[in-house]
Amino acid sequence: MTPRRSALFVPGSNPRALEKAAGLPADVVILDLEDAVAPEVRPEARTRVCKLVASRPFGRREVAVRINALSTPWGHDDLAAVADAAPDAVLLPKVDGPGAFEQARALVPRPLPLWAMVETPRAILDVDAIAAASEVLVVGTNDLSAALRLRASPDRAALVPALARVVWAARAHGRGALDGVFNRLRDPEGLAAECRQGAALGFDGKTLIHPAQLGPCNDAFAPTAEELARARAIVAAFELPENQGRGAIAVGGAMVERLHLDAARRTLALAEAIGAVSCPG
Repeated sequence: MTPRRSALFVPGSNPRALEKAAGLPADVVILDLEDAVAPEVRPEARTRVCKLVASRPFGRREVAVRINALSTPWGHDDLAAVADAAPDAVLLPKVDGPGAFEQARALVPRPLPLWAMVETPRAILDVDAIAAASEVLVVGTNDLSAALRLRASPDRAALVPALARVVWAARAHGRGALDGVFNRLRDPEGLAAECRQGAALGFDGKTLIHPAQLGPCNDAFAPTAEELARARAIVAAFELPENQGRGAIAVGGAMVERLHLDAARRTLALAEAIGAVSCPG
């Protein structure tokens, strides 16, 4: 069980932000060589990020590096250098189909965990094949909204079908799924609402652009006290001798089946994993 409640993008060209990232309570740190980095400093940022990754300063946190697309002047060099630094994952931008993974694995034939930015209409249409080839799907809501010519709305109603499709594909293939970023830095209520929406849609967590967004995001995607109590009650009930081998039992006045037992065990495992990643070291 790997918690991915919060995934913070950190610009590879910002030494101070990179230094601070190791001490932040993000489940995932995504060191960015693409959108957050000006083209003229991308080679320098690559060197800095790879050196940081190789030094392993992030403890139990998962570390991914978003490279530039392989079709750009920086992509091939990014991939080669980042693969040598060996982060937990390489995040490929602008993935439109499984061909991007075939190309990356041909360039770096050794095992390399690959995540996909799903941020184009074509990617949404081909998201099942993308999920089959990647380990985590990360929605690029800004690029996707722009490509779809959507008008901004706090409830993201026009975007929900695409978001749900990403989650469905991820779950069909046993993959992780991360919601897109929230742009308004001075709107904590809007952030909290969007985190709750992402959790309700089934995402594992959300990508973020500022450390101040970490707390609300971690809270929204973690099991609540009520959910944990319910999970413990379900597990305990199924472990009673008289319930061994039964497919459905009553717990707290409601019927639960073994699928609820599986969900309860997952909830408890997630809480344990969150506790482990939150500990220093």
